[in-house]
Amino acid sequence: MNFVSYIAKRYLWAKSEQKAINIITYVSAFGIIASAFSLVVVLSAFAGLKHFSLAFTNDYDPDLKLFPTQGKTFVFDEEKRNSLIEIDGINLVSSVVEERVLLRFKDKNMPAFIKGVDSKFTEVNAIKNSLAIGSWFENPYQVVMGNGIKRGLGVGLFDATGVLTFMVPKPGKGQITSTNMQQAFRTSNAAVSGVYVINEDLDFQYVYSDIDFARDLLDIQENEVTHVEFKLSPRANISQVRAAVSDLFQDEVLIKDRIQLNDELYKMLNTEYLAVYFIFTLVIIVALFNVIGSLIMAILDKRKDLITLRNLGASPSQLKRIFFLKGAMMSVFGGLFGIFLGILLVLSQIYFEWFMITPFLAYPVSLEFSNLLIVFATISLLGLLASYVAASRVKSVC
Repeated sequence: MNFVSYIAKRYLWAKSEQKAINIITYVSAFGIIASAFSLVVVLSAFAGLKHFSLAFTNDYDPDLKLFPTQGKTFVFDEEKRNSLIEIDGINLVSSVVEERVLLRFKDKNMPAFIKGVDSKFTEVNAIKNSLAIGSWFENPYQVVMGNGIKRGLGVGLFDATGVLTFMVPKPGKGQITSTNMQQAFRTSNAAVSGVYVINEDLDFQYVYSDIDFARDLLDIQENEVTHVEFKLSPRANISQVRAAVSDLFQDEVLIKDRIQLNDELYKMLNTEYLAVYFIFTLVIIVALFNVIGSLIMAILDKRKDLITLRNLGASPSQLKRIFFLKGAMMSVFGGLFGIFLGILLVLSQIYFEWFMITPFLAYPVSLEFSNLLIVFATISLLGLLASYVAASRVKSVC
């Protein structure tokens, strides 16, 4: 065995005759363990919150979505639909007509978006899983709305006490006055067949209807759509699918995937992740100052031993390596033990749900290998740097 690593291991586990040095060593080791433990727990908790937040978008957003590059609609006929289905990686295609409308029920008005969808939409989108009451519409004069809109208007399922009216302005110029309201708006009536619950924003946003009902209300041609949504196969290459769709439509459409549809949410979550990581990295750096201090105290305590080793033929670089290895092993072993404790806490939260957000919802956590690797790499690299700084003091001692 290399005598440098042998002596470094002996110094790592051996106690000093000076109690103060032992206490400093214990404190530095505890600091490394606590830092690694905290970083694992915080990153796992943040990963859980991220998955929890993005779960709502998975129920609402498609794998790919087409938007017109100019205007509000574009032509999407049967020929283009068949061409899309033949593209490798595309399983299902759904036509969508979407526009802002004004809803009226009795004496209450509320703005919302009508989203007219075809029969394939519920296979492309998992919105049916979010239905809280009622069922998906079965004819063109039934709609499904968000719980926020339902509460705002005070409308019930198949409510016979009033008429739910959809209103959109007709194309034209000039101001709308109280004398020409009927002439200025296109109107249609429908009954509510179901109510969905996703999150606070989406529950106040959309009313789903049959696509023909929406086209008639908005005065849109039969072969025109505002969006086309796709469901891809699990093994689909998104880049290849995007390229094939782009070739089919040329510059007529803009293609967005699920991440691009929620780019602001992803940017916010990634920024928060980096902020949390850097904050706790600063905590690790502070803890590693204790490692530097404990190594310098150990060097001073072992001064006589170092002089003896020097007289026996050990080079200054070998003496430096002894304390560098001691600090590196302290950082690595302490980091691994802290990661292990963090894994235990995260797993216990997953299986036993110790911490609750509400009486029925446990605090979400997610154990990811990438986070564990990041914690270990951070502790190890900073620990090696701290050990190098402290080991450089050997030359001045002997």
